[in-house]
Amino acid sequence: MSSDRRLALWAGIFYLMTFVTSIPALALKTPLLTGEPETSLAAWGLVLEITLAFSCVATAVTLLPIARRVSVTLAVGFVASRTVEAGMILSGVLPVMALIALGSDHVSAPALIALQDSAFLLGPAFMSAINALLLGTVMLRGRLVPRIIPTIGLIGGPLLLLSSYGVVLGLWEQTGAIGALAALPIAVWEFSLGVWLIVKGVRLPAAASDDEATVDRSPTARPAQDARTYGA
Repeated sequence: MSSDRRLALWAGIFYLMTFVTSIPALALKTPLLTGEPETSLAAWGLVLEITLAFSCVATAVTLLPIARRVSVTLAVGFVASRTVEAGMILSGVLPVMALIALGSDHVSAPALIALQDSAFLLGPAFMSAINALLLGTVMLRGRLVPRIIPTIGLIGGPLLLLSSYGVVLGLWEQTGAIGALAALPIAVWEFSLGVWLIVKGVRLPAAASDDEATVDRSPTARPAQDARTYGA
């Protein structure tokens, strides 16, 4: 197995980890955030959320050597935005940890819940949309995966951004029907990308070699038009 195939495989695994940890984490935290004394469930939700944050960074790190062959600027931007997303997720963990320690009936509970909601909006909503726009552009421009996969991300990114701004303006709830529908294309994009990376890998410029020394690392380097697919 080539080094690029291994990178794609691990990126796909980490993408699926973000998918399978994010939804259960929210479900486990919700009872505590709505006033129920379910501290043990919330604690397990935080375990998943911390794992989610680390997995977010891991997707970017593993895809960086591949994405930079298409665009150094977009690749570095993706790593930066993914790291910011992870930071926002972790910042949302802190108020929930405090809520577990103090109890959902504590006088500071409303402020802690509001802080968690804000972090949840900035991380999994705003930054996920930015991530999709950056990585989707790389995938589409470099023809690294079938066109339909990044197209879903490039459609879902603006939808999620608009939905998130609507939440900021108080037009609807992030976890309501509109927010959920707007987030659906991003969920499909990330899940389908993860599966494809695991099963098929990516298509890379023919001039690119598994030997790191042969890869042109200059910022002005352009990918070759001919491409080959890395198999399992």
